Amino acid sequence: MTILVTGATGNIGRMVVDHLLARGAGAVRALTTNPAKAALPEGVEVAVGYLRKPTTLPAAFDGVEAMYLAPTPDTVEEVLGLAREAGVQRIVDLSGEHESWWGGVAKSVEASGMAWTHLSPGDFMENTLSWAPQIIEADAVREPYPQGRSTPIAMDDIARVAATVLTTVGHDGQALPLTGPEILSRVDLADRIGAARGKPVRFETVTRDEAVAALEPTMGDEAAWYVDTILAGSVEWPAEVQPTVERVTGAPATTFAQWAQANAARFLP
Repeated sequence: MTILVTGATGNIGRMVVDHLLARGAGAVRALTTNPAKAALPEGVEVAVGYLRKPTTLPAAFDGVEAMYLAPTPDTVEEVLGLAREAGVQRIVDLSGEHESWWGGVAKSVEASGMAWTHLSPGDFMENTLSWAPQIIEADAVREPYPQGRSTPIAMDDIARVAATVLTTVGHDGQALPLTGPEILSRVDLADRIGAARGKPVRFETVTRDEAVAALEPTMGDEAAWYVDTILAGSVEWPAEVQPTVERVTGAPATTFAQWAQANAARFLP
């Protein structure tokens, strides 16, 4: 069976490739726009193409039975049409609730006629890397909602679930909610980063505009959207831990303390 991983040099897609190989998946094909820079592991078949340019995809779909689909709402219907015509049978996609930004992907996949499984993650642990410049400069995080909370999940755990679903049966027609193992406030996250790097991180409550200014160096124009939508929404969000990662993979989800320890150097000068 040939499994195609789209977005194979992106954050999650690259990890999906590694987990498929670790599971002994038969034939793994990785979609990338630049094979020379991809640095993919030996034994991975490299296909040149880009989800936002569907005309580049037919050769990549040839002989593929199952596919990990990275989210590209603007071209998803055309991509799925080409996959169906090529004989792809199963789609494992990164998406979310129908009403969310991801919703167009989920609805299109469900209407494609192929078997499907949605992976629906919440907050990524990696989102805290947007704090790195201010932590390095001032040993502090400056945000307006200390009481905001989430159940952050490591991207590697999302990839581990994707690889498991792609190589096992029993998950068709399911939307799998993915969370980390804890409900954590913004202050909790800062404290754990401080513990991991061996130097405390203060949480300083600031105004909305000050928070946007602090995030703009890393997030650019998305900083305002992030503060107004994600951070503000986290105050009232009914955070709930889901056991999906361990139930699907047989291994517990990564804690934020573990992730912070592994990434401590990224929060130091």
